[in-house]
Amino acid sequence: MSNFPAPGVYTVDPVHSTLSFIARHLVVSKVRGRFAEFEGTITVGDTPESSSVVATAQAASITTDNEMRDGHLKSNDFLGQETYPTITFKSTSLTPKGGNDYVLVGDLTIRDVTKSVTFDLEFTGEGVSMVPGGSVVGFEATTEIDRRDFNVNFEGALENGTAVVSNKIVIELNIEAASQPAA
Repeated sequence: MSNFPAPGVYTVDPVHSTLSFIARHLVVSKVRGRFAEFEGTITVGDTPESSSVVATAQAASITTDNEMRDGHLKSNDFLGQETYPTITFKSTSLTPKGGNDYVLVGDLTIRDVTKSVTFDLEFTGEGVSMVPGGSVVGFEATTEIDRRDFNVNFEGALENGTAVVSNKIVIELNIEAASQPAA
């Protein structure tokens, strides 16, 4: 296996990919959630440095498998999905770290606030697609953000001051993307 996929344009397969997050609840437990609707394009250049990623998630597709909590996360306390229907990412650089590991930097926009974020990215492999003549690539990436940096400022607390939701949010990507066969 090479340390980077063949050049080309790869479309994220949302059926075989996951865009998820982890937040602490009441300091003691982790709540996991994901976005069910998202899309993205990975353009692999001749070198990692000439490659790029763009992606969009639909804020209304957030799910934590709890309808009441999901409604709160969609509200203006958190994502404000009626006013800010999308979350976007556009890469600004990709730098090799060695082996299959890379540093992916890009602009993340939540609630119309754009901040640079850094993902630890691993290229997990390349293979033959189920579509004749196509190929698939895999990536896993993680980053950590402070939700307040994106104006997600809900400050719920218990009487003793314990935060209801952590400010730190871990974002985890598990991506399969496919190229189209040459015409």
